[in-house]
Amino acid sequence: MASNAPSANPNSLIGPLKNLFRSKDMSMVVVLIIVILLMVVQLPPILVDALLAFGFALAIGIMLLTMYINQPMEFSAFPTVLLLITLLRLGTNIAVMRLILLNGEAGAVVQTFGNLVVGGNYVVGVIIFLMIMIIQFVVINSGASRVAEVSARFTLDAMPGKQLAIDADLNAGLIDENQARARRKFVENEADFYGAMDGASKFVRGDAVAAIIIMIVNIVGGFIVGVAQHGMPLDKAIQTYVLLTVGAGLAIQIPALLVSAAAGLIVTRSTSETPLGTQLMGQLGNFNVLTVAAVLIGLFVFVPGIPPVPFIIISGSLGGAAYMVNKTKVTEAAKQEAAIVASQQPVSAEPETPEQMLEMVVVDPLEMEIGYSLIPLIDSNDQDNLLKRITGIRRQMMSELGIVLPVVRIRDNLRLMPQSYRIKVRGQEAATGELLLDRLLAIPSGSIDSSIVGIPTTEPAFGLPALWITEAEHNQAELKGYTVVNPFSVLGTHLTEVIRGNAAELLDRQMVQEMLNQLRQKSPASVDGVVPDLITLGELQAVLRNLLRERVPIRDLSGILEVLANHAPITRDPNLLSEAVRQTMARTLSNMYQDGSNTLHVFTLAPQVEGQLRSALVPGENGAGLRIDANTAQTILMRTGEQMERLAEAGYMPLLLCPRELRLALRRMYEQSLPNLIVLAFSEVSQGIKVKAHGMVQI
Repeated sequence: MASNAPSANPNSLIGPLKNLFRSKDMSMVVVLIIVILLMVVQLPPILVDALLAFGFALAIGIMLLTMYINQPMEFSAFPTVLLLITLLRLGTNIAVMRLILLNGEAGAVVQTFGNLVVGGNYVVGVIIFLMIMIIQFVVINSGASRVAEVSARFTLDAMPGKQLAIDADLNAGLIDENQARARRKFVENEADFYGAMDGASKFVRGDAVAAIIIMIVNIVGGFIVGVAQHGMPLDKAIQTYVLLTVGAGLAIQIPALLVSAAAGLIVTRSTSETPLGTQLMGQLGNFNVLTVAAVLIGLFVFVPGIPPVPFIIISGSLGGAAYMVNKTKVTEAAKQEAAIVASQQPVSAEPETPEQMLEMVVVDPLEMEIGYSLIPLIDSNDQDNLLKRITGIRRQMMSELGIVLPVVRIRDNLRLMPQSYRIKVRGQEAATGELLLDRLLAIPSGSIDSSIVGIPTTEPAFGLPALWITEAEHNQAELKGYTVVNPFSVLGTHLTEVIRGNAAELLDRQMVQEMLNQLRQKSPASVDGVVPDLITLGELQAVLRNLLRERVPIRDLSGILEVLANHAPITRDPNLLSEAVRQTMARTLSNMYQDGSNTLHVFTLAPQVEGQLRSALVPGENGAGLRIDANTAQTILMRTGEQMERLAEAGYMPLLLCPRELRLALRRMYEQSLPNLIVLAFSEVSQGIKVKAHGMVQI
């Protein structure tokens, strides 16, 4: 009778097994199996030789890897690797010890180290072994442990400042959410890495102690086995087992010394973005130092009794190095000069035809000129360059204000100072600044008691006092309460503030027309019958400019057009139409200025001042204005400035809350003397928003 039970298909297991053995994680299983075998199984001498050779290769590879990485985080698995190597080395030690005690031999590698390295003299071998252990334990491992401990503490202390810097770049539009998330992850991984290195250094310390204990146990155990079990003479037992123990110790601890040195190298590396050799040669290759050192070493030749040949060789080598350094610097200077000369050459021929001359008449809406020292900012090969920052700023302005920025023209200007830049709006200078590309800008946060060493300067975007500091002082500055930003962020923040302050001038008719065309494709009813039937394109541009002048977003163009369609039959005055639009944006305006507790912090006009200003209102061509004498106006400005300072000291934006009919007139009165003052009408406060008054403007 045939069975209906499904038969096992052996082919169904082949695929999963193939995937298992192809997995990179399988290497960890192999290492675990090897460590277990080393501890429980007696291996033949040939396999022990292979393990010792593998230990040498592994130590040399790790040492070279720590030299060629650009920054420590590129080898973030090093603490785990250090633990695995320690386990493998201890297992090898047990396997070698078993062979020595059982067979009185431990393979060709151990025998070679016992005879060749120490010359067959076990006393010399013990001394050399102890010296290696002292160097590893007292010098390298102790220093690496201390550096790892300090680095871990400083990295953890600097995490809040780094997170704030990332949030500042994200809020400024210099990076997007994915980049911010990646940078936060890097900061967390960096803290985890140095914390793990602090603990992993204890593995190496314990390994050094275990090596000394294993050597003592091997010598004592070998002496007992040789004399008591094998009947060896006393001197022969000491010679055989001590020599094998010392040879095994040297074969195992020399790679351990290399791994300890690699641990010291990786925790002492800075984020220089260059391999260790390139960094050292760039910093140690000083012509003056090499020349003076060559001369001083050469003078030792004339000291009586000193062999001249070694000093002549060393002096000649230093002199040759000085010559090569000087030659390299001359070549680099020539290349730099050639680049400057090339940059001075005109990119194109002088305009000759009328068409070419007409091209010079067109003024770029937004332009940036940079000195020749800042040309590396626009290097397209760099991961972070000025062009990518500007793209991020354009996205931010679209999201924040609702305008599509024109292309930012970047030109080098040899008339500027090498480290200077200039931002132009419609061909006119709007802002200037200076950058030091090899330094970071440290801005004090509030009251800072301790100071740091740096070049005094002024933060260009907000005019705050600041310092240009070196990369080495980065962590120290953050610990002392400074906000540290790189030159890219300084320039990006400055450009963003210039754009915000000049957004109204950058909004031209062509941009407004393109915005209307885009809106017409999605919502044709919002545009048709309004522009140009009820309001012209120029009047719409004037309304939008009025809103942008006070940094009110115009993203909701459809809603703005609906308000204009309702009010255009009554008035065509752009100022009055702008005020009508503002009344419908109460929620947007309130959300712009409220704090985290849903509260607006404001100051108001005293009743007598409010009544006096109401009586001074007069109609004009561009809306209502104030007709008051100069002394009264000056007093109101002065008292308003005092209230602004009081709010600023409390950490709030300067915001004046006033009646709707006075808002436009007050804004015009304040815009020249107090451009940072925000003037908000009572009707522009959204429902549910709490208002807290901090003072009144009184005469």
